[in-house]
Amino acid sequence: MLEELQRRNLSPITTRIYLRAVEEFAQYYKTPPDRLGPKHIREYQAHLFTDRKLDAISVAQQLSALRFFYLKTLKRPWIVQDMAIPKRPIRLPEVLSPEEVERLIQCAASPLHRIWLLILYATGMRREELIQLKIADIDTDRMLVRIRQGKGRKDRDVMLSPKLLDELRDYWRPADSTPKTYLFPGKGPNQNADVPMDARTVFNAVQQAAQRAGLEKHVRPHTLRHCFATHLLESGADLRTIQLLLGHVDLKTTSHYLHLSGRHLKAAASPLDSLMLASGPKNSNCKK
Repeated sequence: MLEELQRRNLSPITTRIYLRAVEEFAQYYKTPPDRLGPKHIREYQAHLFTDRKLDAISVAQQLSALRFFYLKTLKRPWIVQDMAIPKRPIRLPEVLSPEEVERLIQCAASPLHRIWLLILYATGMRREELIQLKIADIDTDRMLVRIRQGKGRKDRDVMLSPKLLDELRDYWRPADSTPKTYLFPGKGPNQNADVPMDARTVFNAVQQAAQRAGLEKHVRPHTLRHCFATHLLESGADLRTIQLLLGHVDLKTTSHYLHLSGRHLKAAASPLDSLMLASGPKNSNCKK
């Protein structure tokens, strides 16, 4: 299965999720997955909902991995009719106000965590794109940040905020050592290893900052991406520009932020405001 995933040049994240999903499926039945069939998949889907309490999105992801395994690896086309994909609920993501974003950044546990939060909010990049960021991707001449091979294996450019550039320079100026390739290198198997950091550390840093800031909303790295898009929209940026900055293929995906923009939601008055209501609950026109 790994070879099939690599041949299709799927992202490391998708590869890891798919392999783990098939592994968990086999472990549940304590049987090699190629010996399992549609009946087992249906039972396993029910187990994911009832026992593991996974939501529809997570279950759909698990089933997509199993579909890939049976269709692409085992070449069993008959299996596809027996894998009902649960309907995914449409939920609006959490969005912080600018004041809440400021509190979040100010409550970062360390200067390094602060820089991560600043980059996520200033550029709208994903957590996986942040950990892959390289020194060469910071173009100070054009004031752009190059995001290489983001979701969908696409490159894109985003703005480099002058304030972010100053913060980056202030952070690296007193550092004992400067990075060689990756802007935020991780700890490899040896001292000279040049590898990206672990994405989990960014997730933990954001959650820790949210807790220190006393934010009751569910905050994760992707929340800052939603804040980036929503706040741009509220400040007057057009949807097409935001689509390019986020790297969305379809403008419909970007248009979801219209549901989050306070400026757009408040642009239309409620029909209640047009009614000429008398004060108080009673009126002479009411029948007794």
